[in-house]
Amino acid sequence: MKTNRRTFIGTLFAGLLGLVLLDAFWFEKYIIDWKQYDLSQGGTNRLKAIQISDLHLKSIESFHNYIAQRINREFPDVVFITGDSITRTNQMGLLHSFLGLMDDRILKIAILGNKEHSGRVDLDLLRKTYKNHNGLLLINESYEIWLRNRKINIIGVDDYALGAPDIVKSIGDMNKSYDAILLSHCPAFRDDLDVLLPDLNINLKLILSGHTHGGQITFFGIPIFKPHGSGRYLKGWYTNTISKMYVSKGIGTTIIPIRFGARAEATIFYI
Repeated sequence: MKTNRRTFIGTLFAGLLGLVLLDAFWFEKYIIDWKQYDLSQGGTNRLKAIQISDLHLKSIESFHNYIAQRINREFPDVVFITGDSITRTNQMGLLHSFLGLMDDRILKIAILGNKEHSGRVDLDLLRKTYKNHNGLLLINESYEIWLRNRKINIIGVDDYALGAPDIVKSIGDMNKSYDAILLSHCPAFRDDLDVLLPDLNINLKLILSGHTHGGQITFFGIPIFKPHGSGRYLKGWYTNTISKMYVSKGIGTTIIPIRFGARAEATIFYI
């Protein structure tokens, strides 16, 4: 009986360990969680946007193809790429290949993350790569989307952790009467924004961030580690009387190639 019990416990443990490893190394990394939120309040001229974040491209794999295929099927007005797409200039070809999987008719608007800064990515070449695929790289800049009978300001600030985000420079002389969406890789920048926003007089509808990977490895919702620039934020919605922010868990991984309790995601917004 003792031998049988030990064998049973050993088999059970091995099975559970196998499931955990399968989840961490495969399911949560490669089976993308597609979420959808309608913030349009029933508007008939709403913007359809898809956010992808933290690609950390090291190779083009089948799940990257699936992401692009889903984006093409959804055919949004714009794809927001909220930083940490590549870490080195020699990975630019991977970004070019990934962007090439998406329909060039779809506008892409990207910002920098800490990895583009730490890896000293060639920003001129990065701009050119996005431009070649109907894309824009915003670094403390804004861009006006003309959506049928509506105009929307897209504001892209530099990375908070390693860059120099400047919201005043970003809004420049844009028309503040239009609705605005702000892209900021690090969610901690929102705390600075909430101090400044009351005096900026912009109609900010949404802040989109990434960076945290949702903790990447969490136990009972508690992350082992959050990178500098995460602040008090981890994932999902954060709303107060001044601003509304969504923090994406992102697509890729960093440091170690696993996710646990923090499944990769892409998000569809109607705004």
